[in-house]
Amino acid sequence: MSYWRRYLPGWACWALVARNFRVWRKLWLPSLLGNFGDPLLYLLALGYGLGHFVGRIEDMPYITFIASGIVASSVMNTATFEGLYSAFTRMSVQKTYAAILATPMEVSDVLAGEMLWCALKGSISAVAIILVASFFGAITWAGVPWALLVILLSGLAFGAIALAVTAVSRSYDFFMYYFTLVVTPMFLFCGVFYPLKTLPAVGQTIAQFLPLTHAVALLRPWLTGHWPTQIPLHLAVLTAYAVVGYALAIVLLRRRLLV
Repeated sequence: MSYWRRYLPGWACWALVARNFRVWRKLWLPSLLGNFGDPLLYLLALGYGLGHFVGRIEDMPYITFIASGIVASSVMNTATFEGLYSAFTRMSVQKTYAAILATPMEVSDVLAGEMLWCALKGSISAVAIILVASFFGAITWAGVPWALLVILLSGLAFGAIALAVTAVSRSYDFFMYYFTLVVTPMFLFCGVFYPLKTLPAVGQTIAQFLPLTHAVALLRPWLTGHWPTQIPLHLAVLTAYAVVGYALAIVLLRRRLLV
């Protein structure tokens, strides 16, 4: 086996995606109901409830403003949950990874397959929110094809980071640190519910280093009928998180699974 094959995946990674899909298919209905139900509550409670007092932000109704932000945050939450809890279950509880590695598949195939599955699950959630938001007239369909590409890339980025955390976790309890210290601050301070310019200067600077900021910066314009600015920068940041997250996760997973 070549040195690079240990760290770069092959086509076998899609076998893991297919395996995860077949498992998910057994629970697809409650999963999709959750994907539709949560955004509906957010849009009703915040878009209409809070939006009644907020009015318009950046020349658009508040429900339109937050709909695109919720799409981005849903990709983060879904991909993160899949890369943490579901992946940890397959790795440590069900011993699925151990069974897979008894075949010709490599750790790189497992990791790449999990990242792709995280991106697909995040995309399913995002599409569900886009459909719900369209019923309220909060989505412009012309930019949706571009948005879907960003959604997939964002899912890869958040999934890679989550899998790196999973690789060092010894129990489900460990994930609460990641949610409290990383996911929740991004959800609150990366422009999902209000423009970043309302934050203090130091907050704006910190937010620029976080992946959700760049996902929102691309998705909000495309989902509201505008063209984003600084597209190469935003894509570069999301790509960097996906690549660095993969590189870190492959080292940690190989150390954990091949002892």
